[in-house]
Amino acid sequence: MRSAPEAALRQTVAINWRESSISAGMLLLVAALALLTHSYARLALFGALLLDAGIVLAGAQLLRLLLPRNAGWNWCWAAQPLLLLAGAVAAMQAYAAITGAYLLVALSPLQMLCSALAFGFAVLTVPLLFAQRQARALEISELQRAAVQAELKSLQAQVEPHFLYNTLANTRYLARHAPERAVEMLDHLIAYLRTALPDMRMPSSTLGRECELAGHYLALMEIRFGDRLATQVECPDELRDMPVPPMMLMPLVENAVQHGVEPKPGAVCVRVRAAVRGDGRLAIIVRDDGAGLQREPAATVLGSGVGLRNVRERLQALYGGQAAFELRQAADGATEAELLLPIERRT
Repeated sequence: MRSAPEAALRQTVAINWRESSISAGMLLLVAALALLTHSYARLALFGALLLDAGIVLAGAQLLRLLLPRNAGWNWCWAAQPLLLLAGAVAAMQAYAAITGAYLLVALSPLQMLCSALAFGFAVLTVPLLFAQRQARALEISELQRAAVQAELKSLQAQVEPHFLYNTLANTRYLARHAPERAVEMLDHLIAYLRTALPDMRMPSSTLGRECELAGHYLALMEIRFGDRLATQVECPDELRDMPVPPMMLMPLVENAVQHGVEPKPGAVCVRVRAAVRGDGRLAIIVRDDGAGLQREPAATVLGSGVGLRNVRERLQALYGGQAAFELRQAADGATEAELLLPIERRT
């Protein structure tokens, strides 16, 4: 695998046939204009600067070939003064020889040296500076993406051990006292795992799959909590194929059950619905009329628990400022967790 400096040097010195043709045409045009206007001193300066550029770029090509594998940018920048100085000195000497031979009005050696150094800097150093900035930005982007993928894999691999334990324990109890309900719970658990496990190997999911996963989870919770819990999942058919990040909805649903249903003795309704907002973004809202935010610790009230913080960090890494997440208390006292995602159409 090529290092970033080696790739930057390759890009800087590379030239295709189209660029070569354009450059050759421009050189011939400048030379012709200088000859027609008898600007021989300018032609000599132009030729010396071309020599400077050739030596600098040839040196960059040699440096690229000699760079150690996975070399850092320090190697590249350490060679810059030598390349620029070699090209500038050669250009100064060639310029002095031509102007002296033809008795042309010429720049002083110092002026010529500074001009050649500046020209070499523009030809090689400036492109490399931009290339380094782009490489750094790409590296940061890749690190963020890798971190997001690692967090996602960890999140997907968990499959909530306590959730599985509670589900199997409830199934065992129901198998003795209500076999039909035990079979129903096992059916929902199998459907939940069949939907969740493939997402562990997929970088993207769909709104339909995520709502289906939430539906199986809530169905299991309905069996667990009995008449205390009522659930509803609304996913319009026209939105089911819309791409969404995998396992983004489940933390919100689990949060509603854990902090809304479990602490409240009475009946609770958890509702999941998706719709397109007026600003063109996809809104996914998980609403519960359970314990409410006022009964939760401050960290949960602000939505900064581990699961919700993971949601925020993934949204920022995947969409930047185009996506948003909000945990709020509705006017009627219910708790609402809202995801706002930019709409991505499948191609």
